[in-house]
Amino acid sequence: MRQRNKTPYRILRLPLFLLICCVASLAMWVPAVHALALNDHLTSRAFFYTGVLGLFMVALAGLSLGNRVPRYGMPGQLLSLLATFVVLPLFLAVPVQESLRNTSFLNAYFDMVSAVTTTGADIFADPGRLPDSVHLWRAMVAWLGGLLMWISASAVLAPLSLGGFEVTARGEPGGGSDAPPQAQNSDPRQRLILISITLAPVYAGLTLALWILLIITGEAPLVGLTHAMSVLSTSGISAVGGTENAGSGIAGEMVMFLFMFFALSRLTFSNDTVTVGSGRLDKDPEFRTGVLIVLAMPLVLFLWHLLSTFEVGGQTEPLQALRSLWGGVFTVMSFLSTTGFESADWQTSRQWSGLQTPGMILLGLSVIGGGVATTAGGVKLLRVYALYLNGMREMERLVHPSSVSGAGSGNKRIQRNGAFVAWVFFMLFALSLALISIALSAVGSDFEHSLILAIASLSTTGPLVEIAGNEPIILTILSPMAKLILCFAMILGRLETLAIIALLSPNFWRS
Repeated sequence: MRQRNKTPYRILRLPLFLLICCVASLAMWVPAVHALALNDHLTSRAFFYTGVLGLFMVALAGLSLGNRVPRYGMPGQLLSLLATFVVLPLFLAVPVQESLRNTSFLNAYFDMVSAVTTTGADIFADPGRLPDSVHLWRAMVAWLGGLLMWISASAVLAPLSLGGFEVTARGEPGGGSDAPPQAQNSDPRQRLILISITLAPVYAGLTLALWILLIITGEAPLVGLTHAMSVLSTSGISAVGGTENAGSGIAGEMVMFLFMFFALSRLTFSNDTVTVGSGRLDKDPEFRTGVLIVLAMPLVLFLWHLLSTFEVGGQTEPLQALRSLWGGVFTVMSFLSTTGFESADWQTSRQWSGLQTPGMILLGLSVIGGGVATTAGGVKLLRVYALYLNGMREMERLVHPSSVSGAGSGNKRIQRNGAFVAWVFFMLFALSLALISIALSAVGSDFEHSLILAIASLSTTGPLVEIAGNEPIILTILSPMAKLILCFAMILGRLETLAIIALLSPNFWRS
């Protein structure tokens, strides 16, 4: 009996990368069963056999370790995350390429890198080209990638002061919070298990609730499930080419809008990374900054049209005005959270406000990004807020050079040198953006396309390639080298530059 009880524990003693491969292999049976129910036996066999092969490889790797227990140090876990984004898509792409039969393995690998990093860059422009089970698999991979970021944020990145925690006053999770007390003084492996047990039900429950609400609003079950997974993971993957083609209409957009708030701050779903205080949401600088941007930008576009109409003596239709305002609010929230869904009324908002270059606004929102330790990408709101505080402080010193800063209670989350660290990351982000743009230009892309592709990859906002430019960028016609560069940029944007630099530092491994 004791031997049987120790079996699950021994499985959890495997390295993190093997555990992730095991979960991915088991997840392949979901689209296999779905395809079998649709009598799509080719797709069903591709996913089922690949899942069995994956479990077989994990079992062989586990047996090869024998009784040796690998060390669960933080550098090793961070390296496992990097392997998840680089190596694992090679395995995830096998059933996709086998199901389609009319695409290259590089395209399938690109699509899986885009999904697992929650970027959502759609290399298959025509949704009708993919079987329904492949749509489900792409959304599932992105959903699992988002869950991985939820867990690794407090289990891996926070103890290492990476992923935005380098700006906070203390990177250790659980300080002054309601996090599981066992996770505060446990080893990294136990911390990972406890945080997974705590956050996985919350993540799954929110997805289920959103799925049910979308079905109630009139959405098809498969489309509703892919949209629910995409909103929680901020991937923007859709089985019908976007929310503008969905059947739920404005009611479905309103429901998704509410769940996008979970990408603005981690305090919306967990307080396991609170550094000081009680973690009140109304006092969180990230959440307040995000709400301010979501409300202010559409309002500016709305008032711009009203003033222009008033000057020429025109009339404004109330219904069109409300639709224009809603289109702006939803789209701004979607791209600020790096989800990338475009409202069906966004075109109305553009025409109503006379906006000629909406791509620049969407690019800027995606660069800002969502909250720290969420599934959103970009620079992150906390770093932007730290830079804002530093700018306000410098202007105060111009008037009162000898003044002493009196930071309020809402600013205690940011450390004393938080603005300096945020500025360093912003410069690294800008440098990465420049290098990726130059590399794409060197392999044949023009300046506009290179800039859009670089921002879409580094901010993990894949739908930008279809919306930000004057015309959509067709990813399939890019050269193989350009696709590999974009894969590198998506991984860099997901893990962030500071984490990659930490992995390359000898002192990091020596400590």
